Amino acid sequence: MVVDDHPMWRDAVERDLAAAGFDVVAVAANGTDAINRFKATVPQVVVLDLQIPEPGGVEVTAQVLAHSPSSRVLILSASGEQGDVLAAVKAGATGYLVKSASREELLAAVRRVAAGDTVFTPGLAGLVLGEFRRMSSGPVDDGTPRLTERETEILRFVAKGVSYKQIAERLVLSHRTVQNHVQNTLRKLQLHNRVELTRWAIAQGLDDLDDELDAPADGS
Repeated sequence: MVVDDHPMWRDAVERDLAAAGFDVVAVAANGTDAINRFKATVPQVVVLDLQIPEPGGVEVTAQVLAHSPSSRVLILSASGEQGDVLAAVKAGATGYLVKSASREELLAAVRRVAAGDTVFTPGLAGLVLGEFRRMSSGPVDDGTPRLTERETEILRFVAKGVSYKQIAERLVLSHRTVQNHVQNTLRKLQLHNRVELTRWAIAQGLDDLDDELDAPADGS
């Protein structure tokens, strides 16, 4: 689904996606229509502008993902401001491109987001991770949950979609130990399941793993 209040831009994105073989099941020009049409079609990926008539893109992101947690939101915005990026990611968006991105970059981003990856315009991933590190080093009374080093390490794997069994093998821990750490983290963050935990971790930039933690590159 494509959501943008500028008809020429919306139509161009829709055409590019359709020409690349994507099935565009709905388009919308404002937040209300976006939410209603999302519920009627439940698309796998929403390409969403932030600056749309109320409710805005951040609220739309939160609402559509509450309705269908397995769907993905890729923000396509004219703004690369830190506040906009962080608000969108914290609402659950797993991709953020600025509108200066090329057609090829947009199509690649949609494919990657659909596959479960996180995608950001260069520089924005570092911004999100930097904000997490700032929060982690802030005062303990600022409301930010305090996780242990091991909990944070495991959470970074969770954010990348690594299974508990694989996490246990990589960290030389038992499967039960990994599960216990995850349960402790859920309790601290007042979350209920792995889907919510993964979204929280991505919002904090924890999916931006160091190279040695990532799977070997396949050249794609």
